[in-house]
Amino acid sequence: MPDIIYQNQLDYLNKFANNNDPLLDEMEKYAMDNLVPILEKQAAFFLEQLIIIKNPSRVLEIGMAIGYSSIRIAKILPDSSEFFTIDKSKPNIAKAKSYFERAGVSKKINILEGDAIDILPSYNKFDFIFLDADKEDYLKLFEISANLLNDNGIIFVDNLLWHGYTAAEVIPDKVVNSTNYIREFNEMFMGLKQFKTTILPIGDGIGIAVKL
Repeated sequence: MPDIIYQNQLDYLNKFANNNDPLLDEMEKYAMDNLVPILEKQAAFFLEQLIIIKNPSRVLEIGMAIGYSSIRIAKILPDSSEFFTIDKSKPNIAKAKSYFERAGVSKKINILEGDAIDILPSYNKFDFIFLDADKEDYLKLFEISANLLNDNGIIFVDNLLWHGYTAAEVIPDKVVNSTNYIREFNEMFMGLKQFKTTILPIGDGIGIAVKL
C-alpha cells in the first residue's frame, strides 16, 4: 500500500495522539480487528478542531459506521446544537447505539436509519457536514450535501487520497473501481465554483469545502 506521509513522521505525530479515553481506544481496536473503516486519528483531531472553530448549530454525518467520529463530534458540541448521523447497516447501527450509551452521548445524537440518498433531501439546512460513506455514492451525496449546506458552511470529506492510490500509477485490481470513483470525485470537488475547496494530506486525505 502506498504511503501518504513517511511512516516516521506519522509515528512522531501519533506519540501525541493519546485519547485519554478508554472507550475510544476500545473502538479503535474493534475497528482494526473487524476491518471497520473509521476516521484516522490525525483526521479525527482535525475534525474536532474544525467543529470547535465553526461552532455549528446543526451538524450532519453521512456514514456513521460504529459511531467513532460521532462520539468525538457529540462530546464537543454544546447541548443546544443538533447532530444527525446516518447509516444503513443495521449491525453498525446497533453497535453504535451501544457505544453512544456507554459514552453518555445518546441524547445528543439523532440517528437516521437508511439510505442517505433517499432520506436527506427532505432535511433542513446544516452548518457542518461530514461525508464518509460508500465511495460510489460520493458524487451524488456531495450534490445533496451542497444543497443542504448553509452559506459559509463546511463539508468535510474523508478518504480523498484513498491510501495513496489516487496518486498512484499502479493500482491493485481490488481497488481500481473505488480509486476511479474518488479520482472522479476529486476532479469535480476541486473544480467547484461556489465553494472554496482544498484536499489535505491528513489521515487518508481530507477534503474541505467552504460554501461561498
